[in-house]
Amino acid sequence: MLQALREYGEKLGGEPGFKSREVRWCIQLSEAGNLLNIVPLGDGRSGIQIERCPDMHAMNSGGKAHFLIETAQTIACHFKPDESRERIVSAEGRHRFYVEMLTQSALEVRLLQAAASLLSDSATRESLRLMMVEKRVKPADWLTWQIGQSDPCAQADVQAWWRARRHQDLLRNDEDAPKLSGQMVCLLTGELAQPLFTQPKVTGLAGVGGLAMGDVVVGFDKAAFRSFGLEKSSNAAMGAAAAQQYVDAINHLIKEQQEATRKNPSRRTNALMVYWFGERIPPEDDPFAMLYGMQTEEQQTASALGQARKLLESIHTGERAQLGHNHYYAMTLSGASGRVMVRDWMEGQFAQLLSCIEAWFTDLSIAHRDSSERLAPDPRFLAVGGALVRELKDLPASTTAALWRAAVAGQAIPQSLMAQALDRFRSALIKGDTFNHARMGLIKAYFVRKPSGGQHMKPYLNPDHPDPAYHCGRLLAVLARLQHAALGDVGAGVVQRFYPAASTAPGLTLGRLVANARNHLGKLEGGLSFWYEQQIGEVMGCFGDGLPRTLDLEGQGLFALGYYQQLAALRSPKKDAQHDEHNGEQP
Repeated sequence: MLQALREYGEKLGGEPGFKSREVRWCIQLSEAGNLLNIVPLGDGRSGIQIERCPDMHAMNSGGKAHFLIETAQTIACHFKPDESRERIVSAEGRHRFYVEMLTQSALEVRLLQAAASLLSDSATRESLRLMMVEKRVKPADWLTWQIGQSDPCAQADVQAWWRARRHQDLLRNDEDAPKLSGQMVCLLTGELAQPLFTQPKVTGLAGVGGLAMGDVVVGFDKAAFRSFGLEKSSNAAMGAAAAQQYVDAINHLIKEQQEATRKNPSRRTNALMVYWFGERIPPEDDPFAMLYGMQTEEQQTASALGQARKLLESIHTGERAQLGHNHYYAMTLSGASGRVMVRDWMEGQFAQLLSCIEAWFTDLSIAHRDSSERLAPDPRFLAVGGALVRELKDLPASTTAALWRAAVAGQAIPQSLMAQALDRFRSALIKGDTFNHARMGLIKAYFVRKPSGGQHMKPYLNPDHPDPAYHCGRLLAVLARLQHAALGDVGAGVVQRFYPAASTAPGLTLGRLVANARNHLGKLEGGLSFWYEQQIGEVMGCFGDGLPRTLDLEGQGLFALGYYQQLAALRSPKKDAQHDEHNGEQP
């Protein structure tokens, strides 16, 4: 996993001492050092990503600041009105460190003299702070500089100064200096390297349990892990360049997913899925985009299942054979107590991925709730997860990972997830809520992916299904429709009153409901009454020796599917036309 990430980070051109940051503002100075303006970067909701921002090591030791690109609070002592005295003192210490570093760099890099001069004078620094207030710059916002027409961070001499400064710091006896003599074999490259004492941090996981300051992938803080007297990250020896590359890769992937989340806030969950391909592919060929429903507006007019099938066919026919040999990598991340939790890791051939996603949509396909003559739209991945909980933010990271593996690797649906979907289905049914297509599709997919019995599950009603539990659900749907035809809307009807009992003990419940149906049949005109008698008789004929006395969890799932699919069939236009015909009306 780390090796694949390092290779990805190597393509990004990662280097120790530099990292990507989201920067929201730019301070514009004249070459003479006059403050011209502070301009926003990005689209107003987010800033822009600057790939090579100088990154200070050992920030946990306190009193340090990053070089050049920093927060408004550190650059100009810009605080919230109600900021605590303790935080102000701490930030002022970082400000002094920042100014000192900028002043030292200005002695060797002429371009930086303008910025150093501005911050060295209390009056001009105050004017900068007041402009931040006027522009509504937040204390935590990151800012960069523009001096004249130049971007200091992009200048070769500025980067060279920072490399030299960082190298000198690492040679000093600070917390980042390894207490080791000699070199060790890097676990990522297999080459001799000076191992890092603490590795770079992954940022961007604050929304899924991580810390705002970042989380580590590799690190040790317990005596039990200090083999041969090695402490912290040196116990998993990695050179600075290799470690920076894999961390840069994770940060870059997280930023890409965060950008997609900003465009679609409903994608927020308690885990973050990131992915990439060995060779870049066009957005329209991205199977994960199909899975998430992130296609272009034009693509969304077609079903995700249809797109996956079409692309898979082009690979099998040789039209796009090279695409099939591409490789995919995917991982599920969250944070916990300052550490990156890698909840899942998958990799494989592109064609296999596409085949699994095509199977995912096929297995989830279900009749539309309003008609058995068409399928419900292909559900987005998180719509399936959201069907298990009240709100998507309540979806556990472990559940997201299980669904992700089912979709991407073609694994079975865990029974616990089917049980959750069934529980949500019963609750919504009793409340009279609209049927959730993704929820019903997930229950169906559970049975499709079972080692046996999957061949009997269809998107539409299957009168030939061998399990009586399925037909028990069908019978309740017919009885509910009959009651509505005879009495209209009666509030708490047969479903709201009897569904829990009928779905767990049909032998004790459905017999009484069938007997009571005679009263409803007597209220209908002859043709329609005969039609409902025919429907009840047809379903009753599927029970063989009689109604099952009780149903286990899987039986309850089949009951729910039978109920849903029978009701969808009864709601179809053809069935409505038959109702009208039996009532003596023209369709």
